[in-house]
Amino acid sequence: MSVYRFRSRETGELVMLEPHAKRLLEILGKDPSGPGIILPEQMPAAVEALREAVVHEEAQRKRAKDEAQAQGDPPPQFDPVSLRMRVTPFIEMLERCEKAKVEVVWGV
Repeated sequence: MSVYRFRSRETGELVMLEPHAKRLLEILGKDPSGPGIILPEQMPAAVEALREAVVHEEAQRKRAKDEAQAQGDPPPQFDPVSLRMRVTPFIEMLERCEKAKVEVVWGV
């Protein structure tokens, strides 16, 4: 399994496994098939998209648990590492880079 490396001149390198990085980039509307860039002026919208995706995932998980409980079924099993936990370091990276007015780049 390959990894994605997100880099900027403001922060250290952020490394993610391919499936998680691809999901993150798809949330941002970026092509995950190769290297890319997020410009400082794109960062507020990127942060907002990630936060919205977290809220959506958490609502879906709660709905699935509630439905299982209502039907007397065992609760569904989810990845123990939630989207919120996976995107938090990336959101922090974007916020720092926006303030510093530097881009974030990535490659596989």
